[in-house]
Amino acid sequence: MATILVDQDLCTRCGICSVVCPMSIVDPADENTLPKVQDAKAGLCIRCGHCEISCPSQALLLNFLPGERVQRPAATGAVSAEDLGVYLKKRRSVRHFTGEPVPREKILRVLDIARYAASGGNGQPVQWLIVYDPEEVRRLAGLCIDWMKTLQNSSHPMSGYIPTLVADWEAENDPVCRGAPHLVIAHIPEGNPVASVDALIALTHFDITAPAFGIGTCWAGFLSMAAAAYAPLQEALALPAGRKSSYGLMFGHPQYKTYGIPRRKPLQVTWR
Repeated sequence: MATILVDQDLCTRCGICSVVCPMSIVDPADENTLPKVQDAKAGLCIRCGHCEISCPSQALLLNFLPGERVQRPAATGAVSAEDLGVYLKKRRSVRHFTGEPVPREKILRVLDIARYAASGGNGQPVQWLIVYDPEEVRRLAGLCIDWMKTLQNSSHPMSGYIPTLVADWEAENDPVCRGAPHLVIAHIPEGNPVASVDALIALTHFDITAPAFGIGTCWAGFLSMAAAAYAPLQEALALPAGRKSSYGLMFGHPQYKTYGIPRRKPLQVTWR
């Protein structure tokens, strides 16, 4: 099966598809031939689509799920540097939620955007677990508290904080998931050396996309640490065999609005 399909009537032989291919497997066109991937190199294709989306005349089609090709709508996708900067600067971690459930359809829309995140070698190793039931979220938070109790009086860096966190939980508060109605957990294949980074990139896409849908998020640090170390919590997550939790976010509808941009440390840059 051909790796790329090229329309000879549209191809201008500009050579861009060959230049942008990260695997350098697209042979450039000349006056007698169209761009092509030789059969001996076909197995190196990572299906990233750079060749297809970089073709000015749209003459090239990556021969992978060709029926699902999506054309970018004209005059869309342009965001000014000022608007994008403010949007990212005003992003906040949300720790107070209304409790109103986020519609599943809206969550799927955010995840559909997050699946376009970069990944090493375009491996796309990230899969998702959505803990939708608020009672299940609280049960997982309770298991995280159980994990914390095992660290008391130990050399673990969290040891000094645990009495306060446990007391807060016993007072019917939730210092782990902050009463969020939902959790999203990115899980990855065991033994993949770069998948944990891929998961963080994908979760960041979820994190910065969510506010556009009226969703507030917060990185679930305590739960993620416990999921990496505590067997009862790992069993409760019930991830597919051969996969492990990478990190998670709590999310829901924010209870409060924000009206400003927070202060940050001055920018520190070294130029060489």
